[in-house]
Order: sequence, then C-alpha cells, then structure tokens
Amino acid sequence: MECPRCKGVMVSDRFEDVADDTGALKFSGWRCILCGEILDPVISANRQCHHEPLLGRSRKKFATQLG
Repeated sequence: MECPRCKGVMVSDRFEDVADDTGALKFSGWRCILCGEILDPVISANRQCHHEPLLGRSRKKFATQLG
C-alpha cells in the first residue's frame, strides 16, 4: 500500500488504545514507515466524508499583536 501523504511504503500494524467509544482496545491499521501516517477504517471513513479541504479554517502563518 502507498502512503497518501508521502507516497512511502505502508505496513500492516496493530495499535492499542486506552479506551474508545466502541470499547475496543486493539485495532488493525496501516502505518507508513517513512512519515508515520496511520490509517485505519475510522480514519478512512472520516476522510471520505470530507471531499474538499477546509480552506477558511487553516492556521495563520503570522501571529498578530493584541493591544
């Protein structure tokens, strides 16, 4: 599998969660060996719901002074 972020190689991996809303503590997913990107079924489903980037919500590059 190819990483969507850096086009590196992704490997199958098992992850552990302290506690999530489904009650599952272990889950399978993919991890990029170059950049560390993690993909699992929940992340993939959430990314399919958002087709366009949220351009108006990006962080500002320069801080502004108050006062």
